[in-house]
Amino acid sequence: MLTRIDLRDTDLTPHQLAQRLPRAALDVAAALETVAPIISDVRARGAAALRDLAERFDGVRPERLRVPQEMIQRAVDGLDPAVREALDLSIAHNRAGHAAQMPSERVTRIIDGGIITQRWIPVRRVGLYVPGGLAVYPSSVVMNVVAAQVAGVESVVLASPPQAEHGGLPHPTILAACGLLGVTEVYAAGGAQAIAMLAYGAQAETGVDEGMSAEGVLCEPVDVIAGPGNVYVAAAKRAVLGDVGIDAEAGPTEIAILADASANPEYVAADLLSQAEHDPNAGSVLITDSAGLADAVDAVLERRLAATRHRERAATALGGAQSGVVLVRDLEQGIAVADAYAAEHLEIQTADAPDVARRIRNAGAVFVGPYSPVPLGDYLAGSNHVLPTGGTARFAAGLSVMVYLKPVQMIEYSAEALGAMSGPLAALAQAEDLPAHAEAVGARFHGRD
Repeated sequence: MLTRIDLRDTDLTPHQLAQRLPRAALDVAAALETVAPIISDVRARGAAALRDLAERFDGVRPERLRVPQEMIQRAVDGLDPAVREALDLSIAHNRAGHAAQMPSERVTRIIDGGIITQRWIPVRRVGLYVPGGLAVYPSSVVMNVVAAQVAGVESVVLASPPQAEHGGLPHPTILAACGLLGVTEVYAAGGAQAIAMLAYGAQAETGVDEGMSAEGVLCEPVDVIAGPGNVYVAAAKRAVLGDVGIDAEAGPTEIAILADASANPEYVAADLLSQAEHDPNAGSVLITDSAGLADAVDAVLERRLAATRHRERAATALGGAQSGVVLVRDLEQGIAVADAYAAEHLEIQTADAPDVARRIRNAGAVFVGPYSPVPLGDYLAGSNHVLPTGGTARFAAGLSVMVYLKPVQMIEYSAEALGAMSGPLAALAQAEDLPAHAEAVGARFHGRD
């Protein structure tokens, strides 16, 4: 079923390996041309543009772009008790997991009388995007919001596409998750237009959005935008970067599994399928030195695919150029391939899995052993499931409190400490032909005894 790529007789550099591996195509640059006029329209016309674009792309014209608080509470009240219990558990686990990421303020003595204090300051306001599309993602609400709240962000706003079947509001389960987390500023806006609204704000529509604010503002701009989305959302985030911060440009989801002959083919196949059901462009890649395991996984995948609900979508993903089996000669080459692929999700299903996992350099998140499947991380592990895709795990990390924190250094020197530095500082200032730098220090001591 899965296309096979045999690298057993090759000796390739990391770059050459990356060129040989399966990968979904994502042309963000081309999508920029599509989103540019959308962003301009929202900046110029605000809420009126948001409604027009919702009608065009979502098939519904929202009466209320900002979701009324009573609708959020109604969604909470109507939530299935089992789903509410699971969301409460997810929230608790994620609060614990993200609290462990918080850095501590640190004071360092450089010289007598001269100290540097490293502070971590949260941004004031963040905009979080939760997609609609082929599935409903209350778990993404949890992942985005909890990280921001633990970081200490003062103002959290969330946008999710309006749904025609829900009267132009986001999906009720999305609204319920917002309610459980205490998020009250929620907008029925999707796609590039939502990113534009978050980045630049939006004026209310006269005669429609009455009473939104004294200044006629529907939504105030944010400082950072985070959350996954399709290629147009990714392009919009790239377009607004520099005016606001962003977490990353998310592409189609992907899983790689590094496995040897000790792996259970049922587990491997089930996990590959779990990602394939997300999206026809999802990538599912098995890296193994066991042709026997690859054969067994193919057989199990065929059986499981026939019985799964989203078989057509999953079959397209598994049969696409972004999925496949990579045969390697040994574990060493397998680790090199995994690092070259730099998966969003990487499972290690080998003997001595914890030791192997610690040898991995490039992955959004690493799932260790047969009982740590990716779906655990999607919901309840306590880790964040918003992760770098498309090989960007070579240099990027998953969503964490760090996305919402700014490291700021405070420098505090006494007169004596500054005086001790005046000579070396003047030498460097003169070497750079910036004499006023030295004079700024000298002015503090001129005329003193």
